[in-house]
Amino acid sequence: MIKIHCINSQRETEYPHGTCLADIAKNENVKLGFPILGALVNNKVRDMSYRVHKPCYICFFDITSTYGSDMYKRSLYFMLYKVVSDLLPDVKLRILHSISGGKYCALDGYNGEITEELAARLKEGMMDLVKRDIPFIRREYPTAQALAEYAKHGMDEKSRLFQYRKRLFTTIYALDDKINYYYGFLVPSTGYITVFNVEKYENGLLLKMPWPKHPDTLSNTRRHPKLFSVYQEYKDWAMKMGVPYVMDLNEKVVAGEIGDMIRITEAFLENRFAKIAKEIREHEKVKLVMISGPSSSGKTTSCKRISVQLALQGYTPVQVSVDDFFVEREQTPLDKNGEKDFEALEAIDLELFNNTLLKLMQGEEVELPTFDFQQGKKLWLGKKVQMKENSILIIEGIHCLNPKLTSAIPDELKYKIFVSALTSISIDSQNPIPTTDNRLIRRIVRDHKYRGYSALDTLRRWHSVRNGEVKNIFPYQENADAMVNTALIFELGILKPYATPVLNDVPETEPEYAEARRLLKLLSYFKTIPQEQIPGTSILREFVGGSQFNY
Repeated sequence: MIKIHCINSQRETEYPHGTCLADIAKNENVKLGFPILGALVNNKVRDMSYRVHKPCYICFFDITSTYGSDMYKRSLYFMLYKVVSDLLPDVKLRILHSISGGKYCALDGYNGEITEELAARLKEGMMDLVKRDIPFIRREYPTAQALAEYAKHGMDEKSRLFQYRKRLFTTIYALDDKINYYYGFLVPSTGYITVFNVEKYENGLLLKMPWPKHPDTLSNTRRHPKLFSVYQEYKDWAMKMGVPYVMDLNEKVVAGEIGDMIRITEAFLENRFAKIAKEIREHEKVKLVMISGPSSSGKTTSCKRISVQLALQGYTPVQVSVDDFFVEREQTPLDKNGEKDFEALEAIDLELFNNTLLKLMQGEEVELPTFDFQQGKKLWLGKKVQMKENSILIIEGIHCLNPKLTSAIPDELKYKIFVSALTSISIDSQNPIPTTDNRLIRRIVRDHKYRGYSALDTLRRWHSVRNGEVKNIFPYQENADAMVNTALIFELGILKPYATPVLNDVPETEPEYAEARRLLKLLSYFKTIPQEQIPGTSILREFVGGSQFNY
């Protein structure tokens, strides 16, 4: 017998060795708001078939947790994969990226037009799987045997993927007569998947899934033409470059071709900055360039690289940081929990900010404040600036696409840029890498190197950061005149040796341990790439150091 501490029931009970989580949840009478999908066992994510063999703490979760939501999404991927394989056997499903409350998917090899009727047929096939309540079966095989199974099912990309992730055993998931590999656990059976939709979207499909906060509903589908266009541009470019998946990148590292890949990727991004600068020049009235984006999207380096390109167009860039215009600490607005909300628009001294910009554009000399975050107040240190005839203001901050930030400035004087790290590489065709993971790993590396924060500190703050982005940044992204994807195809191979030791320091006793393990697993798919190969002006230098820019 072993002792089990169930956090949900707040009980300590003895169970026989090998008892599965499903039986423990039933015996402990655990009731959550929605069906139980899995559990944290000593802060490791496990599915409901997991059997305990030693004393442990168990906390069961449902779809409202990040872990449950991820399980639900992956299970949906597998169901759509099976239905596409059954109905369209010559077609390959590719799950690409998030947009409008779902995942955008492509049907490679489908010769007809993707219609609402086709989407309805696929949804009907998935609903049939729900009614049949088929279990998702997870098995561990010796890697050689697993690869043979994947090859037998025509899944050669799995063999290439696991060639560089050296493990004795490899997972195979089965759903009826289909097998696949997924980066993480699935729900117990198809009967758990009750809320979803399949819609025609642009030239592909949108697999709609519930938000964790409202798991019994789907969000309204909205068009995001600018964001979608950027996603497609970079996904198509990665395909043309021959590196849509991690195994393609790893093969270039092994072949000694990664240096060329880095140079081409950096040139591709620099060309984007150059085009934006040229477009700004063509808008002769523009006096204010505003750059916004979520955390760790590379806004600061993007600001500096665009400034260089604007200088080539004959401008003298003058940079102003929104962060220097915070209200005094005691005037900071409070959130619904009574905590200071530093990411609210009202945390900015809007009147001072707009008056300063107006005076600058009228040619007056003004003194810029410097916000001291330790003291929580603006300091006036004699930093004076004045615009020349050919000057242009460059403003960077999370609220820059919100019209209220610069309400006193006429719109025709503004050019707005949205930057984000929209990951263009996937683990394989069935396992996209969330863009938030890309940014989170960047932030973990930067926070540790420059701010003295541990990975645990960053992981604890991430939920609040994400909530602020959803509220203050993403609703305004389509206001942008230009969008820039700062994700670099090779970057997780660069960040791996920086992030791995920091993530390994997250203690098993902390709830964030599960997230640290998940990120470590993601990084394990990548071959390490030496950072010496990246140029001094790269976005990545903002996070790993060695930049030629001063921050």
